[in-house]
Amino acid sequence: MPVPDRRRLLEAVSAAGLVGLAGCTSPRADSHTYDRDQGDLAHDPLPYTETYPDDDAITMYRGGLRRLGYYPDETVPDSVSKNWAIPANYIGHTAAKSTPLPTPDGETVIIPADSGRVHARDPKGRHLWTTQTEATYQGFHGTPAVVDGVAYVGGYDGALYAFDVASGEVLWRTDSFDDPVAIGSSPAYWEGVLYVAIEYRRPKEGALWAVDAETGATLWSDDRIWGMPHPSIAIDPDAERLVTASNDGVCYAWEFPSLEFAWEFQAGGPDGPDGDPQEGGAFTWGAQLKGTTALYDSAAFFGSWDGRFYRVSLSDGSEEWSIDTGKRVMCDPAVDPERDVVYMGGHDDSVRALDAGTGEEVWRADVGGDVIGALATTGETVLVGSYDTGAYALDAETGDRRWRVGNRGTVTSEVVPRDGRIYYAERAVVSNYDGEDADVIVDVPGHAYCLVGDS
Repeated sequence: MPVPDRRRLLEAVSAAGLVGLAGCTSPRADSHTYDRDQGDLAHDPLPYTETYPDDDAITMYRGGLRRLGYYPDETVPDSVSKNWAIPANYIGHTAAKSTPLPTPDGETVIIPADSGRVHARDPKGRHLWTTQTEATYQGFHGTPAVVDGVAYVGGYDGALYAFDVASGEVLWRTDSFDDPVAIGSSPAYWEGVLYVAIEYRRPKEGALWAVDAETGATLWSDDRIWGMPHPSIAIDPDAERLVTASNDGVCYAWEFPSLEFAWEFQAGGPDGPDGDPQEGGAFTWGAQLKGTTALYDSAAFFGSWDGRFYRVSLSDGSEEWSIDTGKRVMCDPAVDPERDVVYMGGHDDSVRALDAGTGEEVWRADVGGDVIGALATTGETVLVGSYDTGAYALDAETGDRRWRVGNRGTVTSEVVPRDGRIYYAERAVVSNYDGEDADVIVDVPGHAYCLVGDS
């Protein structure tokens, strides 16, 4: 489904809402100039059993830049029990929660929380440090990128933070993003630069920003995104594409690393891609793209609130196939490149395994509730959190349930395997939530958990 001519949609928006929507902003006075071209891209192509960047000192959300959620070196125990848990989340906000992230050496687990705190524990749950930040309204929902002992993550105060992993000290904090409201996406790191999607409120729009990882100085931005972008940035250096998506129902792609705009793909809402725009921006109702795209086989894989799950060409943004699930899809898919299978979940209480090349369903498994977080796979096992409060392990070949662990609240983070342990986080159990958090009653805080094998 190619993107329609957006001139018609622009005409439906007030002139004030159009300011800055057409392309790149000028660099700020305190910024460097981003100047990289495709000729600067010097790397050895990596097989899908490895991840970008090929550096033992780096870990990122979903296992790397391609956001595959693929952990082929990890093993999931046959049966598990809870080793430790800490209260972390207290907000009724319905976005997926941050994923507890092990550092590259596996000795520290970074746990951003929606309280605005960032916690660090060792794998056995021993407290290392807790840092309270200025992100006190809805806190953190993204997951850090950890590079050379520094953890980078954005908050719902519209700022990007750099934390010293050893001490929890804030090394820098930047909110020089032209009056942002939030950063819900997880940063991507490549050769000294962080790439992150920023959210704005008036009008509801977004922007892609490049930030110097050492100093926090802003380098470049493109404010063409409409809607408030929650998905994280995905990068495939082999395909020379950087991809993100937004609440406007559009998947956006730039050449990488030059950041020349490449294409956009509009998902369809109840009235198709020509549906009525939201006031203040072209927003196709029912087509929101909430999940982070996975990049594999020269294609982007993502789901939409239009009930469809898509495979789109990284080359030109053309639709290669899509399936209709009948319910919203907003989770981050996982890809097993050895099986050539993509795993996705949705609001139909199920996880599906799809042939990555054709979209044909291989199996479907019931997980008792909506799946809005992120799927992960080791090649043998698929890990997933559910609205039924369960964390599930499914057989990757058949979809059969290996185990389920019940929790206090809904599990909306990625369920991450590392060194025989499983880490994830849940939402708080709250009362009186109506979309505003002022009068919410926290019945039970949402916890971050570590599971270990029973043996």
